[in-house]
Amino acid sequence: MNNLDVTNPNSYEYRTEYLEIHILGGLKTNKLETLRITLSVQKPNAHNIIRHSIDLYNDNQTERLVRKTAERLEIGTTIVRRTLQELTRELENYRYLLLEQQTAAPTIKEMTAREAKQAETFLKKKNLLEKTNDLIGRSGVIGEHTNRLLMYLIFTSRKTNNPLHCISLGSSGVGKTHLQSKVAELIPQEDKVEITVLSANAFYYFNRTELQHKLILIEDLDGAESVLYPLRELQSKKRITKTVVHKDAKGTTKTIHLTVEGPVSVAGCTTQESIYEDNSNRSFLLYIDESAEQDKRIMDYQRLASAGKLDEQEQIEAANLLCNVQRTLRPVKVINPYAEFLELPESVFKPRRTNSHYLQFIEAITFYKQMQREKKYDQQTGEEFIETAIEDIKEANELIIDVLLRKSDIITGACRNYLEELKKHGTRFTALEMRRKLKVKKTTQWRYHKQLLESNHIKKVRKKGDSLVRYEVTDPDEYRELEAAIAQALRTCLDKIHTGLSESGCSTVPKRSTAKVERTTPRKRAS
Repeated sequence: MNNLDVTNPNSYEYRTEYLEIHILGGLKTNKLETLRITLSVQKPNAHNIIRHSIDLYNDNQTERLVRKTAERLEIGTTIVRRTLQELTRELENYRYLLLEQQTAAPTIKEMTAREAKQAETFLKKKNLLEKTNDLIGRSGVIGEHTNRLLMYLIFTSRKTNNPLHCISLGSSGVGKTHLQSKVAELIPQEDKVEITVLSANAFYYFNRTELQHKLILIEDLDGAESVLYPLRELQSKKRITKTVVHKDAKGTTKTIHLTVEGPVSVAGCTTQESIYEDNSNRSFLLYIDESAEQDKRIMDYQRLASAGKLDEQEQIEAANLLCNVQRTLRPVKVINPYAEFLELPESVFKPRRTNSHYLQFIEAITFYKQMQREKKYDQQTGEEFIETAIEDIKEANELIIDVLLRKSDIITGACRNYLEELKKHGTRFTALEMRRKLKVKKTTQWRYHKQLLESNHIKKVRKKGDSLVRYEVTDPDEYRELEAAIAQALRTCLDKIHTGLSESGCSTVPKRSTAKVERTTPRKRAS
């Protein structure tokens, strides 16, 4: 009749003819040198219960429990001892099973020949980014045309040696998490780790290479503050290390180093841009579209879904194709022969890090279009690589201009959105009339006005004999001028490239000696 029932993970049951045992709280798998449990013991259908915490590997504790149970329940010590021995063996076997499940590699979907061919054909199409964006929309992502493609390319960069990261910003309830989760559905399950709540030290206990080239998704940065530091280290240094003290089975104290290797791509959502400045500096900031037009698009989609008029099969097929595209992409080095011509506008804050992001984003686009790029090999090392094309830089400039614009702004994104809405209603206003028109809370408006006054974007205007405080926008065209300056700076970079090509009389800028090698494996370095 021996039977260990583990249906309830927090309360196992073990029953014999003479005893009924409940193991409360389940099993811990992190210390194999002990088998510590909390149990309750009773006779079947009896009310006299013994509750006890015990390490079943400790013979003295086990023997005391045997005598205590035999005395309290009026049962023979032989029966109790044999039952505990059998329970120990059952728990050991089940713990080994749990360990195997935890250490088992994630299931990786094998594409069929038809799926692989379809994904490869898609990657060879002209206007690949435009067709990818269209497919993202057909998979169920509504609006956000620039943000969704940016996010998909950032998620794709996880496969490179220098992944990109992003933070989605916007007011509460505008769909930050929804956008992130919908685009993340287009990434294979085996390539991502989704986090809701995680303890401060949890990252250090992943297997050494378990997170390599993974996408780490954080639903809300506010709920993951404890892991932001190790995440920043993974982003910057591409590895984290923690030194801990550990006692072995003999009680000997040893110092061990827990190391987890990157690189990783990290994505998260928050409403509080200024609080997570250290993380924002390492990431692309994607501001969610909060316009009335986007509200209408989403509500129309919700009505169609409620009416059962959506083509769900089309959405599934689009998502599956994009997942298979991700599986088809393989690691390859990207060289940008035009990098020396690419300079950021002087208005961009923190230009060193932003410049790195700009170059990495161009490389991410080239990486995504690897099926359309000629494979080349370094003559010295035999290393395979592909080169960035001018069209990759053009597409990167079109997508990244809003990101650079936001990084050139001295006020936060939410405050900028408020200011741009103010401009639509004239240059002079009172706080009350704007609160009513824009439906902004008084405390929120006060924070915005504090920023705008300090940055001289607005000023107070008083008339003689009038106690009412009015505000005036100091320069209604400053944002358009900044945008035009950034666009011109990016165009200037392309002009320099074309000028350099025409002067050299080449179709590409020579960077290194290369050779076409017709072989499947790279040539080894000559000894």
